[in-house]
Parts: sequence; structure tokens; C-alpha cells
Amino acid sequence: MRLNKAARTGALMLALAGSNVAVSLARQQDKPVVPDNTRVNKANQSKGEPTADQAKETQTDREIMAKIRKAVMAEKSLSTYAHNVKIISQHGKVTLKGPVHSEDEKNTIEAKAIEVAGPGNVTNQLTIKR
Repeated sequence: MRLNKAARTGALMLALAGSNVAVSLARQQDKPVVPDNTRVNKANQSKGEPTADQAKETQTDREIMAKIRKAVMAEKSLSTYAHNVKIISQHGKVTLKGPVHSEDEKNTIEAKAIEVAGPGNVTNQLTIKR
């Protein structure tokens, strides 16, 4: 079966268009992904502000952080941002930091931290990403 000139031209155009899409996709995949909360992390490094590396290594503080993290991760309705907030425990006092997508997520994480650490022991510094 022979294709007429128009059909061959159309087939060639489709093949070229497909290769351009493949090249475009390959170029997009080669670009490094830039973390989008880098500015937030830098802002959280102010003097006097607790950071994750300042979390205490006592067994009690490690247990508090692990229980809160487990509770947050178990909440499947939370976004990836919410699942990745910083949970810092120092002598039983917990600080929550990082971006979340909504006020509901912020409140949910705070409530889970209070369940573990107790009322008056949680400082919520979560921010809502807009």
C-alpha cells in the first residue's frame, strides 16, 4: 500500500512533532528541582529560634518527637508540606515550624502535638503557604 504525498507529509509531521515533545520532556527532566521553601528555612535560623539540630537527645524528647511525627504521618488528609513540618522538642517543650497549606492543617498538627506533649508545652510557628 502506497501513501500519497499528503499522507506521507502528514505522517512525517506527526513523527517530528512527537520527537519535539520527547526532546522538550527530556529537557524538563534535566532541570534541577529547586526546593520551594528555602527562604522559609533561612528565616527559621534567626538567633534564639529553635532549629531541628537543637532538639535534645534525651530519650523523653526523642519519644515526644517520634510520637508527634507518627500522629502527623498517620493523618492522611494532610498535605506533603504538613507531613514534613519540623518538630523540635527541648526539655519537653515542642516547637512546630514550617509551611502548611491551610489553617485546618496548622490546627490539626498543633492538636496532635498537644495530645502528646500536653497543653502549654507546644509553640506553633507553622505558616500557611499561599
